[in-house]
Amino acid sequence: MLSLQDASPEPYWLTQAGAPAPADPLDGALSADLAVVGAGFGGLWTALLAKERDPGLDVVVIEASTAGWAASGRNGGFCAATLTHGFENGASRFPHEIEQLEKLGRANLDEIEETVSRYGIDCGFSRAGELRVATAPWQLRELQAGDEAGVVLLDRDQIRAEVDSPTYLGGLWDRDGCAMVDPARLVWGLRAACQTLGVRFHDRSPVTRITRAGAALRLHTAGGHVDAARVALATGAHGRLLRRLGHFVVPVYDYVLMTEPLSDEQLASIGWRNRQGVGDLGNQFHYYRLTADNRILWGGYDAVYYNGGRIKPSYDQRPATFETLAAHFFQTFPQLSGLRFTHKWGGVIDTCSRFSGFFGTAYDGRLSYAAGYTGLGVGATRFGANVMLDLLSGEQTERTALRMVRAKPTPFPPEPLRSAVIQLTRWSIAQADRRDGRRNLWLRTLDAAGLGFDS
Repeated sequence: MLSLQDASPEPYWLTQAGAPAPADPLDGALSADLAVVGAGFGGLWTALLAKERDPGLDVVVIEASTAGWAASGRNGGFCAATLTHGFENGASRFPHEIEQLEKLGRANLDEIEETVSRYGIDCGFSRAGELRVATAPWQLRELQAGDEAGVVLLDRDQIRAEVDSPTYLGGLWDRDGCAMVDPARLVWGLRAACQTLGVRFHDRSPVTRITRAGAALRLHTAGGHVDAARVALATGAHGRLLRRLGHFVVPVYDYVLMTEPLSDEQLASIGWRNRQGVGDLGNQFHYYRLTADNRILWGGYDAVYYNGGRIKPSYDQRPATFETLAAHFFQTFPQLSGLRFTHKWGGVIDTCSRFSGFFGTAYDGRLSYAAGYTGLGVGATRFGANVMLDLLSGEQTERTALRMVRAKPTPFPPEPLRSAVIQLTRWSIAQADRRDGRRNLWLRTLDAAGLGFDS
């Protein structure tokens, strides 16, 4: 496809100027009160909040590559209030807590906004909200039947007055529940804020194993080790240090395109004056947003699991998916015919069976973890960081009392059954989109078991 011909195979966000120089790799032995493994959103929020709670705490962050190189620097930059991957998902799994979870999620987003302002983090934080658009009659029926509080229902003309696509039949506008951010600049800003508080960093230092060292835990790397009284594990889909996480987390690849900047005339042809994030309501859904220089990021639809749960750099590029995404883009915005894509990339999402974060401890409570955010971790990782710190302290809080925190998702079956189940589910949700939303027996069985699935 001509529009993809010159697209660079790398994440747009991470190619921008302003990335911090990598910290030195770990060389030798050191100790700390708290060691954080991973310098993505989860790890950075954990380090920052730990120092804000106790400025005297000695905190070190150990990163396998560089800050934000994985999911945190590859996503769409939707910083959502939801902690449960959407209201419907949360209400179906935690019906007695959903009101509390929604309140905590809104407070978490408010606190992110306050932190960005207080530390002067230049990440384009904009509380523009999110449009959820129906592009098929069955989606419109489901949208009209919903009862989520705090959202505005828009008919066809109203939604097209916001963003003009001939595919739109109606939509919802959550005016305050989602902010748009530049995810790489948020990572870099959080890292800088941590450094101002005295957090130490060691990049390009993959932790290979964890052992006990008296009262401490020892994190081993190729160049040395860290002995820490407490450890927070924030490695997402790349986590292999705690065997139990492999039962609950699978790596799913998501793919993204970025356009060249739109001209004033092109932008006027689609409207988008309020610059909301947008997601459609298919089971296989697209998400998209404007950047500061009026590019369109366009991603989603094809959530790909590679059999065996393999993660490889080569999987970051998937030409067939890029072709599909480009075709869908021009179906959505035919008035932008001729626009070119400048970047194309993929990345791994840490998915669990309940599609929202889960939490726990190991090593007699000296290690805590959070994982499974399933693509909505830009905001929820801050909540997860607070949970990890609560668990490490042994403190009983409103967060640790939640069933969402105390309970684990249903584990995935072992391979090769795992691959067979996931591929059958992916095929079934694609079929549902083609059959006016009608879910086959397999999807209805998952729904009845509380394991309802979409991409």
